[in-house]
Amino acid sequence: MNLVDTSGWIEFLFGGGNADVFAPAIEDTANLVVPVICMYEVFKKVNAVADEAKALQSIAQMKQGQVVDLTEDIALRAALISLKYRLPMADSLILSTAWTKQAILWTQDDHFAGLPEVRYCKARTKLSSRRGRSHR
Repeated sequence: MNLVDTSGWIEFLFGGGNADVFAPAIEDTANLVVPVICMYEVFKKVNAVADEAKALQSIAQMKQGQVVDLTEDIALRAALISLKYRLPMADSLILSTAWTKQAILWTQDDHFAGLPEVRYCKARTKLSSRRGRSHR
């Protein structure tokens, strides 16, 4: 199982320098885990950078994977993760979801670098383009 965090989704959707790193995990929808917190963050970011139509397209693509709601177990585990690794709330919820679903977390967010079951790829470029990959 794979979980792509918000930074990976944004990179993929806007064709950033690391889009090809995240593409295999995103396109393998049978093994894709999508936390609702990532849907929130992607919808917000895409709306801010592009528009609501693009944001809704992005959410439709995310929903091709297994959407995971925030549960009490995920939330409590996230609190422990936050304390242990000094992660912000959203990042803790994402990592907790990955570990709960026994998924590899794919990211370019340096908060996650070096943590167990994380595939970290250093960001190459900042989001600067409104052009992205086509949605299938």
